[in-house]
Amino acid sequence: MKEQELHFNSLTIHGGQEPDESTGAVMTPIYQSSTFIQEAPGSHKGYAYSRSKNPTRSALEKSIASLEAANHGIAFGSGLAAIDAVLKLLKPGDEVIASTDLYGGTYRLFTSIFSKYDIAFHFVDMSNLREVQNAMNPRIKLIWIESPTNPMMALVDIKALCDMAQKPGVLVAVDNTFATPCLQQPLKLGADIVVHSATKYLGGHSDLVLGLIALNDKELAEDLYAIQNASGAICGPMDAFLTLRGIKTLHLRMQRHCENAREIVAFLQEHSKIEKVYWPGLAAHPNYEIARKQMSDFGGMLSFRLKENSREAAFKFLSSLKLISLAESLGGVESLAGHPATMTHASIPLEERLKVGISDGLIRLSIGIEDHRDLITDLKQALAE
Repeated sequence: MKEQELHFNSLTIHGGQEPDESTGAVMTPIYQSSTFIQEAPGSHKGYAYSRSKNPTRSALEKSIASLEAANHGIAFGSGLAAIDAVLKLLKPGDEVIASTDLYGGTYRLFTSIFSKYDIAFHFVDMSNLREVQNAMNPRIKLIWIESPTNPMMALVDIKALCDMAQKPGVLVAVDNTFATPCLQQPLKLGADIVVHSATKYLGGHSDLVLGLIALNDKELAEDLYAIQNASGAICGPMDAFLTLRGIKTLHLRMQRHCENAREIVAFLQEHSKIEKVYWPGLAAHPNYEIARKQMSDFGGMLSFRLKENSREAAFKFLSSLKLISLAESLGGVESLAGHPATMTHASIPLEERLKVGISDGLIRLSIGIEDHRDLITDLKQALAE
């Protein structure tokens, strides 16, 4: 069958992938080589030096392009390296619109690194299209979207924002890490660039660090390939191989992540010690209709606020968990808990954190693929402490 005829569940296994030509190996080999033989200067089989191009990395780049319905895929050493490459498309004097509710590492990259090079950043509530419109000006060259956002699980109407940005020279980039291409495909909604921290759901097993970009425009892709090669922030072949392996079960894992999250949200909503639960699948969520429109399911990420909204109460709860691990990151097969105010979002100033709701009593959960009954038992005993 032609690739365009395959459904997503088949694309995770076959998309962009071919058996190895030399051996017939079903899995792409790990080409653990820094350099490749040339028949004459500049005459080779497509590979000369692994910083520029590596066969295992090329297979991964074809895979993410297939999953995101894109023409091009580009792999980096981390999700932040991928974001860094997108920002390097800009020049001094350019401006960026981004969400107030943003991953702490992205905020730090924007404000601590790129702001030094005369690039200005406007942080607005992107769920309010009027705020985005008010921030638009002739110097805006990039709109940076997270949806769902980290950690407040707000939704951005990607298509509406892309329609708003239809001006020459304005790019729309979407960090699709939380949703994955399994639940959301931003390029089909009008985005120019999709970025993933493949460290999370795409790899899926907490054993690699890697970033991915997918896009359609050839000229833009060539610019990003040039940045990838010049900056050298590439992933190694082993991590590319592990990501390819993880992608093959993405659709199965995402189904269980979503199913488990639904059960845990129902439990947390009824618990007397929980003030509020943040998850896009709740009918009471202010962006629920957007989630239904642009996502096929609601994901395995959720946050909740304790009624005793204090660091002491949050730390006590997190230290009492036995099955769910207190750790950075997300999207693995195991369930993880985090404290955004002191972990993932510690680099954001306190005043800015509080504006979007990242208080000391906020807990973020990455729901794994364990039996949901065991996860609920663990949450129940930790809340009882």
